[in-house]
Amino acid sequence: MKSDASVLFTPFRMGALDLPNRLVMAPLTRNRATPGTLAPRPLNAEYYRQRASAGLIISEATQISQQGQGYILTPGIFTDEQVAGWRLVTDAVHQAGGRILLQLWHVGRISHVSLQPGGAAPVAPSAIAAKTKTYLDHGFDDVSTPRALAIDEIEGIVRDYAKAAANAKRAGFDGVEIHGANGYLIDQFLRDGANHRTDSYGGSIENRARFAIEVVKAVLESWEPGRVGIRISPVGTSNDIADSNPQPLFDYVAGQMSALKLAFLHVNEGVAPDSPAFDFTSLRRRFSGAYIANFAYTREAAAKAINENRADLVAFGKLFIANPDLVARFKADASLNEPDQKSFYGGDERGYTDYPALG
Repeated sequence: MKSDASVLFTPFRMGALDLPNRLVMAPLTRNRATPGTLAPRPLNAEYYRQRASAGLIISEATQISQQGQGYILTPGIFTDEQVAGWRLVTDAVHQAGGRILLQLWHVGRISHVSLQPGGAAPVAPSAIAAKTKTYLDHGFDDVSTPRALAIDEIEGIVRDYAKAAANAKRAGFDGVEIHGANGYLIDQFLRDGANHRTDSYGGSIENRARFAIEVVKAVLESWEPGRVGIRISPVGTSNDIADSNPQPLFDYVAGQMSALKLAFLHVNEGVAPDSPAFDFTSLRRRFSGAYIANFAYTREAAAKAINENRADLVAFGKLFIANPDLVARFKADASLNEPDQKSFYGGDERGYTDYPALG
């Protein structure tokens, strides 16, 4: 067994991807897409290029359709202009020697009528409003009450995922991650706190997982399984999400994703104080691909998790915001820049591309 933190800098084969180290840049919403088109621009390309030394970059969450948008100035992947904007990003990352996946996103009920086509209500498995806020032009505001999807509408959203996945390939990505975490649409279908349906998409664990599995199969029409993963947050409570018995639910999900031969399972291991106990190692046992751990890891905790075989890779969020050269800093055990929370969402290059590198 390798000692200390040296394991963080060892190569790893994840599905069809050869990664030079075990440090993953987590998906991070920054609200800096081009107004009007929601396409990435040169500023975004520079941001990702600066962080290309990560073993793998997972892009910020990117909506698969206008209906899938829940916050201002988040990028899309459903128009030719957006595909061209993302090509700026992937070219910049690849020229710097990096690897980048696109995170595919539909927010479901975590949206506002002002962002929806024709000012319509957001959609969800059930017409249950989330007690949370979204980020709009005037700041944070309550999300709108959703309407429940008719069963014949669900296939249309699955096809939106398929189109978005194909567009990600056109944009030059190395693969995709499906966003199934943090209380967004896939998570809303999975969890019984948000899904009160009585049809084939509700009730049993198998029924609630049906939408997630259909989305993955649609994405696999464009991508080999070795370039696809899914992110989950089994006991996270973001965006007013909850489940009465998450262990068997997510054990089942992990097993189904393993059967589909996905490259990785990316797990937000955050646990709320009143959450039921959860055994994350159970997911690792049930999933045959790579396990990416995420949630407030430090350099030392990440090395310990990998050395103890609890994870293959570890994803870092805020540390990559403030430290574009996080890999070099970890390798040198150097001091870290502090992230400026005031500049996380929206704005210009300040707090985005102006964090200093070592030296």
